[in-house]
Amino acid sequence: MVSDADGYLERTFMSPASVRAANLIRAWMEDAGLTTWVDYMGNVHGRVEGLNASAEALLIGSHLDTVVDAGIFDGSLGIISAISALKVLKSNGTLTNLIRPVEVIAFSDEEGVRFQSTFLGSAAVAGILPVSALQISDKSGVNVQDALKENSIAITEESLFQLKYDPQSVWGYIEVHIEQGPVLEWVGFPLGVVKGIAGQTRLKVTVRGSQGHAGTVPMSLRQDPMAASAELIMLLESLCKNPKDFLSYDGHCNDSTVESLSNSLVCTVGEISTWPSASNVIPGQVTFTVDLRAMDNMGREAVLYELSNRMYEICERRSVSCIIERKHDANAVICDSELTSELKFAANAALKRLTGEIQDEVPVLMSGAGHDAMAMSHLTKVGMLFVRCRGGVSHSPAEHVLDDDVWAAGLSILAFLETHM
Repeated sequence: MVSDADGYLERTFMSPASVRAANLIRAWMEDAGLTTWVDYMGNVHGRVEGLNASAEALLIGSHLDTVVDAGIFDGSLGIISAISALKVLKSNGTLTNLIRPVEVIAFSDEEGVRFQSTFLGSAAVAGILPVSALQISDKSGVNVQDALKENSIAITEESLFQLKYDPQSVWGYIEVHIEQGPVLEWVGFPLGVVKGIAGQTRLKVTVRGSQGHAGTVPMSLRQDPMAASAELIMLLESLCKNPKDFLSYDGHCNDSTVESLSNSLVCTVGEISTWPSASNVIPGQVTFTVDLRAMDNMGREAVLYELSNRMYEICERRSVSCIIERKHDANAVICDSELTSELKFAANAALKRLTGEIQDEVPVLMSGAGHDAMAMSHLTKVGMLFVRCRGGVSHSPAEHVLDDDVWAAGLSILAFLETHM
């Protein structure tokens, strides 16, 4: 286990373990017959030119960094599946028969643990990483530029812009990733193709009331922000479970939007804090976060509009103030239909090769989690293949993928590449 910690897995951007992992991946790439290099953002690249070096390239990637106390498959499975498939082609002497260049990229940062800024690696390749990102600092005061410099990578504003790939030189991007959810296990299928990645909005909600003594203020006279927050959170849960009961049908919200929301909308309150946070004090202020995700961007906006209006109504009725701040927005990404069809065909071929039997239809899923494919969609068309994981557990040492499912993932990439020969 290549980790910065003893007893658990942790690899963050440009940490010693991350650098060791990058070197190991680079060696594996070279063993598979790929030409390798590390770019100015610490991404590891391995490329084979195939029959036509000037043709548009197929990019295959995922991330080498992890969260704290991580599982071993998140990110790494996608990188190793791609390298393994290319090594098979090298072993059977067909690696140079590819009709287009194929490039595997191990992105240096997707999780954003160290600098609280996700997709540093893939956003740089896609050309959407702002120059200001180089000056973001970690908890020790070290910024992104310094972290790279400590590892002998002298990035400048100019070299950051040079990282961006020319869209005309890229044919598409595919990514293999564990599902990080329970659907594939529930339907009993090892692989699934991804139709899209949910858009996301994060809110910070601050509710202020009247702080007071827990024993002396009558219930009927209280302006309690904690009780109000509880009602607001229950409203959020009800709206997200049954959006059709809350949304009006108008020019912004039609049948298809509501149907999409019913199948993809998820909402989470992940943080809550209270002031002064004492058992014998009615709080004066409560702050909580809202994470809201959906496949339909217009539908997500409709939910946010309805949620905000109803939150303000509840706060007014309870005589407390309510401030709702939008902290993060990312639009949904729809995976390319051509790539999705090819990945579905490849998954079927892999499972037939593995089991000797024709399988049922490969499931089509949405991704509620963000992936490097989100950033890469700004550069080129994208496709994703999900791999079943036990219990849907991820970002945990309990994360687990069956050996046969790892095989299926690698064989799928192999089958995909074989259609490009």
